[in-house]
Amino acid sequence: MRAATETIPIVWIGVDPIARGLVTSLAHPGGNITGVSLFDYETYAKRLQILKDAVPSTSRVAFLSPRRAWESGQALQQALQQVGRQLDMSVIPMLIEESTPSEYQRVFAEIAPARVDGLIVPDMGDLFPYRQLIVELAEKSHLPAIFGIREYVEAGGLMAYLADQGELYRRMADDVHEILNGVKPADIPIYQATRFQFIINLKAAEVLGLTIPPALLLTADEVIE
Repeated sequence: MRAATETIPIVWIGVDPIARGLVTSLAHPGGNITGVSLFDYETYAKRLQILKDAVPSTSRVAFLSPRRAWESGQALQQALQQVGRQLDMSVIPMLIEESTPSEYQRVFAEIAPARVDGLIVPDMGDLFPYRQLIVELAEKSHLPAIFGIREYVEAGGLMAYLADQGELYRRMADDVHEILNGVKPADIPIYQATRFQFIINLKAAEVLGLTIPPALLLTADEVIE
C-alpha cells in the first residue's frame, strides 16, 4: 500500500513501523500512515518472565517465526536476547519457510534435539491460521508455551499474554474518525498498547503435567478450567 500511494491515508496495525520504514517516528509519523504498533520490548520480556514463573527450570526457549520475519526483525532479535540474558535463558529461533502443515511438523521435529523446554508463539498473522496444529504439536512435544493471541489458548494452548485487542481496534477507529474530520495521518501519533491480558488454561497445564504456581494464577485476568 505504501508503494502504491503516499497521499491516501492508511491506518495500519503491525510490528515496528519505524524499522519497516513506514514512519519516521511514533510521535510524528510524518507521512500518510498512522495506526497501532504491536511490537514492544516489555511485551516479550513479560512473556519470557511468565514462562520462567510457570516453569522455573526453563532455560532454553524456542521462538516460532516465519524466517523472513525473524531475519528482518533485528529489534525483535536483540530484545529477546537481552531479556533472555537477564533471566538466564537462551532464546532459539524456530523458523518456518512457509505456512503449511508439513512445515510446522518439520520444525517441531527438528527443534527436539535442541532440548528446548519452552515455546513462544508471537502474534504474527502467518502463524494464526495454523493455531490448532501449533497447539497440538506443542502439546505432543511436551513444550509449555505462551502465545500472543488468545485464540491459541481457546484451542487448547497453555498461556497467552497479549495486548487488549478491543482497545487497539477502538484506537484505529478513532484514527479513521480523526482523518475523516480533516486531521493528517502525519499528525496522529502511532499508538502503543497500554492494556494487556494474561490468560491461563489449566486443562492444558494438566495435560502437560504442570502445576501452575498459585502466585502466577493470581496475576491472571482469565483462568480456563
